[in-house]
Amino acid sequence: MVNSIEEVKNAQAQANDNSFKFVETNFKEAEVIDAPKYSYWESVWRTFGKNKVAIFFMILMIIILLMSFIQPLISGYDPMDTTNINDMSARYIEPNMTHWFGTDANGQSLFDATWSGAKTSLSISFLAVLVTTVVGVTVGAFWGLSPKIDRIMLEVYNIFANIPTLLIVIILAYSMGNGFWNLLFAMTVTSWIFTAYFIRVQVMIQRDREYNMASRTLGTPSSRMIVKNIMPYLTSIIVTDVTRALPGFISTETFLSFIGVGLSADVVSLGGLIKKYSTNLSSKPYLFWIPVAVLAIITISLYIVGQALADATDPKNHI
Repeated sequence: MVNSIEEVKNAQAQANDNSFKFVETNFKEAEVIDAPKYSYWESVWRTFGKNKVAIFFMILMIIILLMSFIQPLISGYDPMDTTNINDMSARYIEPNMTHWFGTDANGQSLFDATWSGAKTSLSISFLAVLVTTVVGVTVGAFWGLSPKIDRIMLEVYNIFANIPTLLIVIILAYSMGNGFWNLLFAMTVTSWIFTAYFIRVQVMIQRDREYNMASRTLGTPSSRMIVKNIMPYLTSIIVTDVTRALPGFISTETFLSFIGVGLSADVVSLGGLIKKYSTNLSSKPYLFWIPVAVLAIITISLYIVGQALADATDPKNHI
């Protein structure tokens, strides 16, 4: 009986020796984080792709951009051309398969005029947003990080914030004369300060976080803190501001062109076309409503795509 008990114990001990083995510690494997791979921009486009409405308007916007910047090169449209003014058969042709948008009193194609005007309106708006964003973000980043700059810039901001921006643009456009670059300067000379103030507030929120305070204590230069520690967190905020500014600049350019301020007579824009053909609203309404419809589609497309992209660039929406 005693031998049987000892045999059982020996068998159990042998089984335990075979079942359990010591495993050596692998410090490299211990440092590996068991989590799915994350790519910021891949997540941005994945989130954006879920918005089917935004995808539709993005495709529509791409088509409009291609038409606006390629078609005028092919057509060679000249708003001052009056070659067909005496050809009665070419005047006031309503939209058809040959003349998609019809013709005006000079016998010129409204299709060519519309896309040439869209090119001008989009060009000046994109350039205005580029200048405003680059200058505004750069100034706003240092403005929010430096108390000395903050004291000076707040006084400058308070001056311009109490003067209507449109009034400043109109005065500058009148004083400098009509022209593409004059209008661009008038639209951006003060608008950047509002972007800078917006970025300043966001930078002030980020600068007081623990890691930024520690970085500043260790002597990290301001430029490095802005580029490495702060700007990556403001991507969605900057995109949101750009989407707000783009339709705004298009509306401003359209309004100024409608009242005859900013662009010269030999430069056509959507606002200029709407003004030119407003007298045909009752007799030949297609001349007025087609440029208005194109302008509305451009503005709505930019806004919807911009808002969807702003939501997609927010890491909180990445699941």
